[in-house]
Amino acid sequence: MVQRRPQSRKLPSPEELRQLVNTLKSGNKPANANYREQSLKLHGWICAKCGREFERENLQLLTVHHRDGNHHNNPPDGSNWENLCVYCHDDEHSRLILAEYLNGTTP
Repeated sequence: MVQRRPQSRKLPSPEELRQLVNTLKSGNKPANANYREQSLKLHGWICAKCGREFERENLQLLTVHHRDGNHHNNPPDGSNWENLCVYCHDDEHSRLILAEYLNGTTP
């Protein structure tokens, strides 16, 4: 079994954290908080990998995958998003883990 280590990420500065806390306390959503709704409007209610179509009743099974892996990179044109069903989304991340392991680039 392959053990995954947490990926290192740049931590937000104290000022960025303060701004986020103030935004959340004020009840306003951060600017990129609705990227899922934006992606659904742009790309439709269909999985980009398997082609499964979704209805309102099962829309919770359609997720947004960030192509570059950065959940904070949410351009308004949707170029970093693809809608994937939960099964294809899981498969996508599993493939990346396997590729890292096989290439010897696992952190």
